[in-house]
Amino acid sequence: MKIGKPSLSFWQIFNMNVGFLGIQYSFGLQQTAINPIFLYLGAPEEMLPILNIAGPVTGLVVQPIIGAMSDKTWSPKWGRRKPYFLIGAVIGSLCLFAFPTSPVLWFAVGLLWILDVGNNMAMEPYRAFVGDKLPEKQLSMGYQMQSLFVGAGILLANGSIVLFQYLFGGDSIEVAGEIPQWLYYSFYIGGILSITTILWSVFKTPEIPPSTEELAEINHTKTLPIGQRIAKPFAEISEAIKEMPKFMWKIGAVYLFQWYALFVYWQYITPLFKLTLGYSTSEAASQSAQMSLTYNIVTMVVALALVPLTLKYGGKKVYALSLVGTGLALFAIPFIGDPKLVLAPMVLFGIGWAAMMGIPYTMVSKVVPQERRGVYMGILNMMIVIPMGIETLTFGPIYKYILGNNAVNAILFAGVFFIISAILAMRLNVSKAADD
Repeated sequence: MKIGKPSLSFWQIFNMNVGFLGIQYSFGLQQTAINPIFLYLGAPEEMLPILNIAGPVTGLVVQPIIGAMSDKTWSPKWGRRKPYFLIGAVIGSLCLFAFPTSPVLWFAVGLLWILDVGNNMAMEPYRAFVGDKLPEKQLSMGYQMQSLFVGAGILLANGSIVLFQYLFGGDSIEVAGEIPQWLYYSFYIGGILSITTILWSVFKTPEIPPSTEELAEINHTKTLPIGQRIAKPFAEISEAIKEMPKFMWKIGAVYLFQWYALFVYWQYITPLFKLTLGYSTSEAASQSAQMSLTYNIVTMVVALALVPLTLKYGGKKVYALSLVGTGLALFAIPFIGDPKLVLAPMVLFGIGWAAMMGIPYTMVSKVVPQERRGVYMGILNMMIVIPMGIETLTFGPIYKYILGNNAVNAILFAGVFFIISAILAMRLNVSKAADD
């Protein structure tokens, strides 16, 4: 049963999304710092995709299960979604404090698995949390505000890497098998932000109580035997997939190419700069952090500006055009030899990132039933991690045997996939989906 929701003020929407800052700071470190750490600890370049398989696997397993569980959770004190992203933030925070002290490669890879469990546990209920609170007319503002905090979190993460490398790493000599100490500080800041920003949103934003029907279903679930309670989320996921709107299958096709390409970019931008700019691993990691810094500044600037554009021109057009721009950015990067000029394509990348982090969630929130928003947001995130999983399993051989172990070819490959995703995005019609 649909319940009318009050409109929230700008600052109420702002406060409810602050927790995304810490989650995305952690994600920013995963984008920019984790692969250099693997390289520091002796990982060969062709192994980078498989070493990153933790993200896809944990996302595939954790997000839909947590989504289904949060749909059937209610505590008068803690709410429905909050317990899950609070526990996830604690796990992520502990891992971030431990990560830079990894003594060997296998230890760092293991920590990445635990970190991804925490981040996924926090991420998915947060998406549903925003959809729960906002009326349809404010969904675009809510999810683009999340996009703004995505940019801010990753901006701070990469800004800290650039700053600390400049302050403390300029004269250091790389030692095989050791992580430079200047990289520690960014992880410590992330460990603090992960928990403090989540607590801000937890205490600033009350959740809307479930309807009478939802509460009855939640209470009924609590009376089931433990075996049935454990099995119920899996049954919910299976049923939701069977009844999934056609729109979500279409967005899954877009995500297949979009997220495969993004994973290639994040893994091979550091090796690219070692090749095109002749940098050491530390210098290349700093340059890739500057790239991320630039596009996330753009994301912060344009995130809320996309709200009126999507209302005027439609989400699919803005989304598709942004994906084209991201593809063009990747086509340009390998052929720019100046470390300052190579930042310019990140303007297009930043616009694309802002759209990717907001528009699809707005679209999906409009076409899925409110009482199952958690499980469907989990399924949407499955559509992110499945392409990532495919990439981790397939791109290593592609890179080695087809692309000639050449990071330039890897980035161009990702650009082609962005163009394909843009073409598929033109099939996304929310109005028709709502009528299905």
